[in-house]
Amino acid sequence: MRKYLYFTIFASGMASLAIEMAAGRLLSNVYGTSNLVWAGIIGLILIYLAVGNFVGGRWADRSPHKKTFFAILVFAGLTTAIVPVIAQPVLRTAANAFDQLQISILVGAFVSVMILMVVPIILLGMASPFGIRIIADEEGIGASQLGKISGKVYAISTIGSFIGTFLPGLIMIPTIGTYQTFVVLGGLLTLISLIGILRSDGWRKALPLGWTFLLILVIAFFGIQRTIKNSQYMIYEGESSYNYIQVLEIGDARYLRLNEGQGQHSVYHPDEYYFSGPWSQVLVAPFFNPAPVAPADIQRIAIVGLAAGTTARQASVVYPQAIVDGWEIDPKIIEIGKQYFGMDLPNLNAYAQDGRWGLEHSPHLYDIISVDAYRPPYIPPHLTTVEFFGIAHERLTENGVLVINVGRTNTDRRLVNALATTISVHFASVHVMDLPSAFNTIIFATKQPTAQENFAENMALLWENPDTAMMLKYAMLNTQSNFAPQPQTTIVFTDDKAGIEWMTNNLMIQFALTEGLDTLE
Repeated sequence: MRKYLYFTIFASGMASLAIEMAAGRLLSNVYGTSNLVWAGIIGLILIYLAVGNFVGGRWADRSPHKKTFFAILVFAGLTTAIVPVIAQPVLRTAANAFDQLQISILVGAFVSVMILMVVPIILLGMASPFGIRIIADEEGIGASQLGKISGKVYAISTIGSFIGTFLPGLIMIPTIGTYQTFVVLGGLLTLISLIGILRSDGWRKALPLGWTFLLILVIAFFGIQRTIKNSQYMIYEGESSYNYIQVLEIGDARYLRLNEGQGQHSVYHPDEYYFSGPWSQVLVAPFFNPAPVAPADIQRIAIVGLAAGTTARQASVVYPQAIVDGWEIDPKIIEIGKQYFGMDLPNLNAYAQDGRWGLEHSPHLYDIISVDAYRPPYIPPHLTTVEFFGIAHERLTENGVLVINVGRTNTDRRLVNALATTISVHFASVHVMDLPSAFNTIIFATKQPTAQENFAENMALLWENPDTAMMLKYAMLNTQSNFAPQPQTTIVFTDDKAGIEWMTNNLMIQFALTEGLDTLE
């Protein structure tokens, strides 16, 4: 029986971390995956575990019985399985509130869902101190050996937690979804605990608690709705190890939305290519070099942040001879791109890899490197540093151009200034344009010294050429009409110190409180 007690402690440790990881995904569908969200989740769950440790130790002294220990974990499993049933309508309300940016509803929903975690996490926190007391009593261990038992119990629980860290994200959520992950974790913990009561006290003690497992089975088959959000126009909904993914279809156009659903990560129309968004501005990058620059000169393009391939599809029209290497860390998004966004291009190599690693290890040089992996507050710090821009500089041809899509507000350009300052360490010239009617700034960086006059000369030549793609003309006109002043010189981000989270969190809070978020129209 002692081995089964250790196994149960292992299972409780696994469940506690697995629930924490699943809670992150549960909330990311509405609130995203910023460090503020994760700090709230981790911080509150640690408090709940601390309360469980304290209460569990006192309860174990009053009732040091195996049945009590297992019964606590039976209800820990049951309340875990109930979490998504109650959270689902709350989060759907929050999802609608997020589209309209109703702050009070958002905050209330976040607090409500975290309150749902109180009971199961506190009960799980009781497992280790309870296990220590029961095992010490069963083996007749005195104070001289109590430290040895405590260390063993916490080591086993920690190993379980290690496995629980990877189990939801790598296996369960991509396979069965977030909601069913809670149900399966709760059902497994409840079943293990019921078996423990059966082994320690017999079926007469276990049978009265058997209803808990039956209720979890009912929840698994009938208590969870199939869709996570009831978004209008939704034709696809799914989850991967990295994202909650939606595809919306409005008329003949399709839009890719991720996580909390703010912003358009990719757009597709079967008969149209130009969408006047940040994707098209990538196309104009080479024309900052001295004239004449011809579209036929562009042989290879790199895209860090491929998403569902809007920029790649546009590049196939303007630069049909060019090979495009695109890096998208989420393989599920690449799959969605091929299925819904026409990303089956013969000249596109789509790699499911981290963009920095992929670019650094690419054997090719590029005429354009596009970095479209920034969206506050989800800006990977390792893609903002002087070291990363050094890699980009090395991977560009002599006349290659780096182009970056950066978020800002109407009054806060700190992120634009910091990135331009960092880029300038390696690049000779930096040019900036603000996308009209949006909160996007496009930064262009050239290896050779260039001026806006170079761009104007190339634009004039291309405008007179009847073979120039109209999409390129529109994008160049958009750039020429919306040049922004040169960025201020501020700070340089490094791999050692890139205060991107502080800057983006502050930017997003001000944005939400004063200007509102951009939503899909």
